[in-house]
Parts: sequence; C-alpha cells; structure tokens
Amino acid sequence: MDSPLYIIRELGRYGFMDRLGDVAIEPQYLEVEDFYNGFARVRFNDKWVPMDEMGRLLLRHLFGYVGFFEESLARVRLVRQWGYINRRGGVEIPVRFSGAGDFSGGLAPAAEQVLWGFIDPQGQWAIRPGFDGARSFSEGFAAVKIGDYWGFLDKTGALAIAPQYEQAGDFREGVAPVWSGDQWGLINTNGEMLLSPQFEGAFGQGQGEFFEGLAAFAQDGKYGFVSAAGEIVVEPRFAFAGDFSSGRAPVSLHGRYGYVNTTGDLAIKAGFEDAGVFAGGLAQVKNKGHWGYIGTDGQWRIPPRYQAALPFRSGLAQVVYRGRWQYINEQGEVVWEE
Repeated sequence: MDSPLYIIRELGRYGFMDRLGDVAIEPQYLEVEDFYNGFARVRFNDKWVPMDEMGRLLLRHLFGYVGFFEESLARVRLVRQWGYINRRGGVEIPVRFSGAGDFSGGLAPAAEQVLWGFIDPQGQWAIRPGFDGARSFSEGFAAVKIGDYWGFLDKTGALAIAPQYEQAGDFREGVAPVWSGDQWGLINTNGEMLLSPQFEGAFGQGQGEFFEGLAAFAQDGKYGFVSAAGEIVVEPRFAFAGDFSSGRAPVSLHGRYGYVNTTGDLAIKAGFEDAGVFAGGLAQVKNKGHWGYIGTDGQWRIPPRYQAALPFRSGLAQVVYRGRWQYINEQGEVVWEE
C-alpha cells in the first residue's frame, strides 16, 4: 500500500484511515503506534504486536517485546532472550541472544552472555563477540565499547577509531557526536576532533543530529547551530532551538517563538507563544492560546483555531478542534473528524 495511513480515534478505540479520510483499519485497539517500514505496533492482549497495512496481525508468536522492522527483520524478546522475526511473523533468527540491536548495513549488534558482536541476516557471527557494548552500523561505522570507553569499528571488524570516548553516537553526514561527561563534541570518520566536547546535553537526548546540514547545540544555557564541518554557524543566543526544515528552524527569544534561517537571521519574527518544525512548507504555531499554520514567509496559511496541532505528513495534519480529533489538508479543509 503506497498511501500512508493515519491514526484515528472513535469512542476511545484506535484504528487507521487513508489520505482520503476513508477508514482503512476499523478503530478497535486501545493503543496503537504510527506505521513504520510497513508495520504498526498495536496493543493486543497486553502485548505489542506488529500489524501490516492490511490490518493483519503477526500472531504466529507472541513476545514480551517486538521492535521495529529494519531491513525486513525485527528484534524480539522472549523472557530474557532475543531473536528476530521476518515480515510474515516467522522466527528468522532463533531467540538465543542475551541482547540485540537493529539491522543496518546487513549486520546487527547481538550479545552472547555479556560480550557483543555482530550477526548477519542468517544469525551467523560476522564479527565475533568481544566488546562490552555495541550499536548498529551507520555510514559504515559502528560504535563499540571496550572497557570503559567507546570507539568505532568498520564493517570488516577492524577498529577504525580507538576507544577513547565516554560515549559515542552514530555517524551522520560524516560526523559523530562524542562525549566527555555531559558535554559533547564532534569527530569525523578519521577520528579527528572537529570540536572538542563543549556543548551541553547528556547522551541519548538527540544531540548531534543534523538537519539540512546543521545541528542545534546548547552552551551556557543558550542555543545555537553547528555545521557538519564542525563550525559554529549560529552563535548561542536563543533560549531554545529546534531542527531545520525548509530552511527554517524554530527558536525562542525573549519568551516568544520565531524562526531563523541557516545564517541565524530571524526570518520570521519571534511573536508566537509556541512553534513547531516545518513540514511540507507549513509549521504549526500558537497564537493567543490557539494553534494554526504558517508558511515559510511567516504568513498565516490556516488561521489559529485549534486546541492542538501536529506537523503535516504527506499532505495531512492532525488537529484538535473543540475537543475532537480532526485531520485537515493544506488548505485547512477537514478530511476526517472524530
């Protein structure tokens, strides 16, 4: 099914509709998540179960945990052991590992007792266990832990960057965030330090994620933006900064929200009570207690009249109007209503 599906709610139960507003999967579940790579997780008999876009549940086996499908395999946990299922719900790699991560680049981190290595899609060791921690590959490198420090492997299993960091994130656009205490900096794929750890934020809070070539950072309680080349492009002067999209990023200045361009100039003045990230050329903003949508020029496209509003996705946005869910199109027309 090429068209995306959207979560809907009726009488406290959740299902899905298509882009036209037609019900694709009847509301019948107490909890659901959005579709990702062809599957959504739904709560069934107090367990999360994958469901395909036709509404079919993968019920051949029930697990305590089911992850997301990556490269056609999803990690699963049964009691304390991990394995992988395929897109038909069958067990592709038996449940026998003490830990497991997602597949990326044809390999997945997995643990045998306390040591981590990497397996192939057949469940065979491609890189034997020998590490105290491991994360999925990204751009040809995987973070691994030896002793107290993290470094990076290449796909041959050779150490490309020696363990020397207290924490390490994934490579994106040729750079990876690394930590010393609760401060992070950036290295390149040669292990060269582009920026020594100096930005605020503990590991696991989204630091070092680049959007349109820039990543937000915090320093002394103020936010700015750094490039993938390790250059501070926008000096830290904002109380908050979000992600770039459509050449704009939300920022907070003097208690109000606006948007900057990629050089740090205010492209849309800080006059809103709250603001979201642009998606499809529109961003949700709050004015006088209600949400609406503006364009990249800062002009209203859909007037503020909603109690809540989410970003547009494939032409539709979920909003709350008078306490009820709605989906609207980019013209503000109601496509579906609770």
